[in-house]
Amino acid sequence: MQSHYEARFTREMGCTAAELQAWLPGASRHASIDWVSDGARVKLTSGVLQINWQALPPRRIALVTLPRLSVGFDFGDADPVERAAFMKHFDLYTQRGGG
Repeated sequence: MQSHYEARFTREMGCTAAELQAWLPGASRHASIDWVSDGARVKLTSGVLQINWQALPPRRIALVTLPRLSVGFDFGDADPVERAAFMKHFDLYTQRGGG
């Protein structure tokens, strides 16, 4: 698991937009969320996190089809320590599968 996160980055997630929206309240520790078109603004102690997403073509492996989402995170001027703590919890909360 990472210990440093840039203020702005994009990652691919194996989920749908609806799944991400359902996970976000818990993944953000029930922070205040303003929902916007294809995104959300999450109120942090030291600023606001802007999350935007866009559906990607599904990944196909033999007969299996997996959803894909491009998710952009923009922490603006939020404190780097709070940024790392948020992402650590977010990553653990949104993990799927075992291992």
